Amino acid sequence: MSTITTASKSFRPDIEGLRALAVSGVIAFHFGYTGLPGGFVGVDIFFVISGYLITKHLQQEVANHGTINLWSFYARRARRLLPASLFVILTTLLVGYFILAPAEQQLYSKGALFASTYIINLWLIRWSLDYFAVDAANNPFIHFWSLSVEEQFYLVWPALLLCFAWMRPGKRGVPLLMLGVAVISFALCAWLTAVSQPWAFYFSPFRAWEFALGGLASMAVLDASAKRFRYSPAMGWLGIALITLTYLRVSEASPFPGFIALVPAIGTVMVLLSGAHESLGGPSAILGVKPVQWVGKLSYSLYLWHWPVIVYATMLMPDLTNVQRLLLLALTFALSLVSYHFVENPIRRNAWLIAGTARSLGLAALLTATGVTIAYASASFARHNLSPQQQTILEAAERPSVVRETDASCVLDLETVKPKPCVFGARSSNETIVLFGDSHADHWSTPLVDIAKRDNIRLVTYMKSSCRATRITTRNSKLQRDYTECDDWRERAIKEIIAMKPQTVIISQLSISHLSEEIGDPSEYQVRKKQWAQGMKSTIEALSNAGIKVVYLRDVPTHTSYLDKCVARALWQQRDPSVCDTPRTVAADDDDAQTEKAIISSIRNARYIDMTDYFCDHTLCHAMIDGKLTFRDRHHIATPYAEFLAAPLEQAIFKRTIATTLKAHPISEKNSKGDTPVKLQ
Repeated sequence: MSTITTASKSFRPDIEGLRALAVSGVIAFHFGYTGLPGGFVGVDIFFVISGYLITKHLQQEVANHGTINLWSFYARRARRLLPASLFVILTTLLVGYFILAPAEQQLYSKGALFASTYIINLWLIRWSLDYFAVDAANNPFIHFWSLSVEEQFYLVWPALLLCFAWMRPGKRGVPLLMLGVAVISFALCAWLTAVSQPWAFYFSPFRAWEFALGGLASMAVLDASAKRFRYSPAMGWLGIALITLTYLRVSEASPFPGFIALVPAIGTVMVLLSGAHESLGGPSAILGVKPVQWVGKLSYSLYLWHWPVIVYATMLMPDLTNVQRLLLLALTFALSLVSYHFVENPIRRNAWLIAGTARSLGLAALLTATGVTIAYASASFARHNLSPQQQTILEAAERPSVVRETDASCVLDLETVKPKPCVFGARSSNETIVLFGDSHADHWSTPLVDIAKRDNIRLVTYMKSSCRATRITTRNSKLQRDYTECDDWRERAIKEIIAMKPQTVIISQLSISHLSEEIGDPSEYQVRKKQWAQGMKSTIEALSNAGIKVVYLRDVPTHTSYLDKCVARALWQQRDPSVCDTPRTVAADDDDAQTEKAIISSIRNARYIDMTDYFCDHTLCHAMIDGKLTFRDRHHIATPYAEFLAAPLEQAIFKRTIATTLKAHPISEKNSKGDTPVKLQ
């Protein structure tokens, strides 16, 4: 976050107000205020402000002294940023001990380590590219990514400006060089937003253009132009309007940062330039009022505290009320006041530290080493706290399907369009079955491979990550665009399957119920449902008309929480895992299932199979069944539980029963007393 301080004579209330506007948007977004779906762009405002203030300060130093004292600059940054961030990191680790399961403590201790060294953004790039990575909403340190980007900027930018000074490019040469940096950085950012969004979002060189825009605004030539510009106040209000527009219209589904990020960045530049004009009538009239100034003064602390507060609260109370969210906001302000008055200011203004650059740099080394050491110790301690029961949950969540364990590339990645058929069971058989779909087909591969091996069946898989068998174009959240690779792969796969002439094709995929999560405009939902029905019918009829039997497996329930984390936390907190159960009306959309069933029943050679009763009774969908985790996350079957579904799955698909003691029963069945569900035998 932008934390540069200036002398009182050069204090800019409008910049303090911009900080308040930025942090308010971020907090509103993270606290679940749906009225500001684009509040997360507040981080981009901070980036531009930092570029403006840092560049202005360093350019003044070059003008006055002909050089930049890099060590002094780094010492000031260390005194300002590191104490408060370490205080929050250590507090978050401590509180996490009582809330997080040991496996989570171990994982997020890595996050604390990377946050302490300001490279967590690099860790998050790798994390974001993993389809089965832990959900980001659980990571109490994820917000440190922007601080890492800023620290990396602080490390490089002064040296770059010093190089510019040595080159002596003239009065307008430095802005031109800075413009070149901005153009190159933005071009790469815009390209990668479409190609690999996590790199565009988290990698600091591809965010450098925002800092450079702020730097350009700070150049003396631009400030002078702003002061001569008679419409500067109007320009400032236009900048506020652009920021407000992004808060209201941008959302997580938007291809961000890319071209969209230009809007709040340019809006911030307009406000900054307008603030350089000393006349009345600009947005400073609002940005300068005392409550806004107070929030701006606390913006760094507010940013540090708000995320762990809402993350931990949501873990403890998943369905927060508006009143509870307001109380959490009050808690965030209280913690921010404590850290601001007792950690930030005392250390930043400490005369002994200010007197010697080496002292401040020594403090920086000490604080960083402390964060790394405690984070490493926390991870080691958590590893020793893994009980056998916790270890079982962890292994169940981490264990891949039989197909992925054999060859992970059998489930294609997002970009690959050429189908890869993988063969399991009998290499040569009179009976060939194809499993066709996305990762929801893959989690059924474990029992199907077992059936194929036992019954001498040739099982061929055609699977692609996040790609349904239904002929419908969907938007991929990771690619931040229409998933055209899926459309290409699907048509090729259908063509190959028809040419193969298998006896049966088993289709499993993410259900129609999830369409609402992929649509930005809720008014489009009914139209998309019709497209889904048409696409589903088209796919199945293409196979049926080729003389192939089609078995459509109803999609599994979707829980409200990540079951592996929820169950592990419940056990750690000595609560019953049933707290992680989800009401059937929420987890399993029976109305949409009836729609799909009606489509299947209208097509010859097609059957609809519903295995929901092996996960849910009449009222609840269960997180644990006879000590076994049912799902590895929210909606992917845990492999150990999938193994127990081989017998009922074979009976449902092939109408035959196998002899085994490892057999699941519908949990709605009753025992001989008639009062307890029979779950696993």
